[in-house]
Amino acid sequence: MWGIIPAAGRGSRIQPLAFSKELLPVGSRLDDGVERPCAVSEYLVERMIRGGAEKICFVISPGKSDIMEYYGAGYGGVPIAYVVQPRPSGLCDAIFRAMPLVQPDEPVVVGLPDTVWFPENGLLQLPRDTLAFLLFPVERPELFDAVVTNADGAVLEVQVKRQAAATRWIWGAFTMPGRVLTDLHTLWLARGRSDEYFGTLANAYLAAGGVARGVPAGHAYVDVGTVHGYRSAIALLSAAAEENAMRGGYHVERGRPAGRAGDAFRSSNGE
Repeated sequence: MWGIIPAAGRGSRIQPLAFSKELLPVGSRLDDGVERPCAVSEYLVERMIRGGAEKICFVISPGKSDIMEYYGAGYGGVPIAYVVQPRPSGLCDAIFRAMPLVQPDEPVVVGLPDTVWFPENGLLQLPRDTLAFLLFPVERPELFDAVVTNADGAVLEVQVKRQAAATRWIWGAFTMPGRVLTDLHTLWLARGRSDEYFGTLANAYLAAGGVARGVPAGHAYVDVGTVHGYRSAIALLSAAAEENAMRGGYHVERGRPAGRAGDAFRSSNGE
């Protein structure tokens, strides 16, 4: 499985920074008993690896060589590749930059590197044979892509940053087989590369007879792309650490507490 991480955005909502927003220190981790800051994108990388990713691809802009310097050739024994998005052209364009690496029979997982979410093993809840969204409840779905499903979990519509969204459940990550990635790319080209947001392309895919599922297995989601989101992420991680310290549950490999974060931090406004 490939984990595709679009990291070419400018990060204008949290500027000025002297480095790529994906390297913003959020929380800390233990390496060989030594505590050090943790880059926000590490949380997504670790969740992808937990979800079965055997290879990671960062999609970066030409000016983001610091991401390459930070991660190098791999993370936790998983190799990392890099492809370049020459100019900011939206999420769909960024995802499809990684297409030459993906075989039709390989599953793909896509997530956003400036987010922190729980549960850490949420990606394991998603099917691998279709386009599937990992869903999280938020207080202000109009700031995200809200995913409307029927009672069986079939996706009916993705409401992209729509006022008065019909649901509080948004996507925080998604998976698909490589063949679906190819189908989506073909559709995107046929639509003149006009889809900036993945949600609008997903709607076109559904209208053309495609199938997608929404799995409401997430319970805490924070967009760290703003100062408010940064503070919320710190609070979320602190709550998770305290809860797991009481339970005595820790990652053996990483030394970081693992498990469910408190319900007080179930959502982020994403401003």
